[in-house]
Amino acid sequence: MNVQDKTRLDRSRQAAPQVFEQLRESIVSLAMVPGTVLARDALAQQFGLSQTPIRDALMKLGEEGLVDIFPQHATVVSRIDIGAARQAHFLRKSIELEVVRSLAAQADPVLVAKLRAQIDLQVAVAEAADYGEFVAADQAFHQQMYLAAGVPDLWRLVRRNAGHVDRLRRLHLPSEGKTQAIVRDHRRIVEAIARQDPQAAQDSLREHLSGTLGQLEEICQRYPDYISK
Repeated sequence: MNVQDKTRLDRSRQAAPQVFEQLRESIVSLAMVPGTVLARDALAQQFGLSQTPIRDALMKLGEEGLVDIFPQHATVVSRIDIGAARQAHFLRKSIELEVVRSLAAQADPVLVAKLRAQIDLQVAVAEAADYGEFVAADQAFHQQMYLAAGVPDLWRLVRRNAGHVDRLRRLHLPSEGKTQAIVRDHRRIVEAIARQDPQAAQDSLREHLSGTLGQLEEICQRYPDYISK
């Protein structure tokens, strides 16, 4: 999101959460790169708001570590915190291993069909090199599993803590063969669930989630100005 563009809000919803959501998406997608200055007055003009909801949105971004707030000075998009990314990865892996185990223990043909359809969508947007849509389809795939396992609140917990690791993934996603590897991993997870093989589902998920952090050194070398170790 270009901070010079005018942004319309849904007037039936509170303003601060919408500002937060839009700024967060811009940061996580790297439309706003680390070091980008977020000026309250410019944001207030962009969103057509007073500075109070802008301040509230920035404070929430600060709580997630996505911006650094310097009182009476400036707010800037933070560098990617490797420690925070590792913890978010640990949280997600711990939860999702149990999610796929439970799904594979009692395979649901309807769920399997939904997951396969989501993979087909991922293939289509990957061929178009639409990384934003690919990320959305990727997240929808995993969210389907959390919903099917009856733990939607845990999906929200994972997403709330994922800002830093998501930015690493966005840096890694354009790498040659990355989208194809994600699709391959998703297929393996789904097929393990379909044949009611919990161990294979967990093994496939474990390999899938290790992809970006396994290339951390290369990512840090390519984007040293984006990352804080």
